[in-house]
Amino acid sequence: MIIEVKVPSPGESITEVEIGSWLVEDGAVVSKNQEIAEVESDKATLTIVAAEAGKIEIKAAEGETIEVGAVVCTIDTSVAPVAQKAEAKAEAEVKEEPKVEAKKEAGPAKEVKASEAYDKVKVTSVAKEMMKENDLSVDDVINGLKRLGKKEVEAVLSAPAAAAVVQKREASRAEERERMSSLRRKLSARLVAVKNETAMLTTFNEIDMSFVMDMRKKYQQKFVDKHGLKLGFMSFFTKAAAVAAEFYPMVNAQIDGEEIVMPQFVDVGIAVSTPKGLMVPIVRNAESKSVPEIELEIKELAEKARTKKISVEELTGGTFTITNGGVFGSLLSTPIINPPQSAILGMHNIVERPVAVNGQVVIRPMMYVALSYDHRIIDGKDSVGFLVKVKEMIENPERMFTNGKDAGELLLGI
Repeated sequence: MIIEVKVPSPGESITEVEIGSWLVEDGAVVSKNQEIAEVESDKATLTIVAAEAGKIEIKAAEGETIEVGAVVCTIDTSVAPVAQKAEAKAEAEVKEEPKVEAKKEAGPAKEVKASEAYDKVKVTSVAKEMMKENDLSVDDVINGLKRLGKKEVEAVLSAPAAAAVVQKREASRAEERERMSSLRRKLSARLVAVKNETAMLTTFNEIDMSFVMDMRKKYQQKFVDKHGLKLGFMSFFTKAAAVAAEFYPMVNAQIDGEEIVMPQFVDVGIAVSTPKGLMVPIVRNAESKSVPEIELEIKELAEKARTKKISVEELTGGTFTITNGGVFGSLLSTPIINPPQSAILGMHNIVERPVAVNGQVVIRPMMYVALSYDHRIIDGKDSVGFLVKVKEMIENPERMFTNGKDAGELLLGI
């Protein structure tokens, strides 16, 4: 039986997609629900899975733009992947068999020897004894290593022969070219449009991160035990921005023709860098969610974006965006607004700097923050006030629990 595999609809507004890459070769035998291709729209990269097991025949080439609903390949279900599985199982048994035999016939401990590939590896006397006791060779130990760490690299660099190992790179004039993905082309057009169609300005401030960092360090293990994930900084900033937007609603507003739309909710987009380009999953109604709820949702959405499992609905409709260039080491930047939104908050690297506290110079972990905004609807007073309110809540995290207000003022009713 021949089954046609068609391009699924990524969203109502999308009528065509581009074949990003085929994950299987033409004529390959695939399993049911196996990922076989990646398709790119102007909003996200999605995957196509095999509806049934069988032999695949590709109908559309990589880079080709096709309409939603068009046939990209067919699957011949009469050719099942049973033979492949049986062959793989037989190969696995053959590979495991010598190990079992060797274990049965193990006699006296074998000498600590290495093949020609590792004959120059130095082995300490303690390591030799351990290897003899456990019947291991140098090859066994090297092959058992999962990864190389900082210590291993430093050990090689500090060795006398390091100069001979590090070779000079040969000069080259070669260059590579690759076609921009549909997602990156759309992103490029949107970024240029923002610069041309908005009156974008950026205001800056700095935040003392010691209070949040101390809280994170103090409660990290309890947080992991209760919620099953580590506590990051993005959830604090997301909650702080959502609360600050209630004090300065124009930061959360948008221009629609000749009208200003002011949502009574805060849907925060979290910029996520993926191999295919920038994606901005949305945490909806952040103003009504707790920090743990926001942290869990950010983790799930970011994982979906990076593994191409995210839906178009999860990428559209945000009212405000946060981007964190600090994870790449950025000290300061001017983020670009994500239209049709009117503002974006930029987080940056945390650096220990000398600051004045109560007349004394102390070292504190400081972060520069930036708010880029559309000056057509957001005045300087609102933009600066919003950023100060975010600063206040990050430096006094308990204010997120009191809806941004000072706990003493609430207690005294003033």
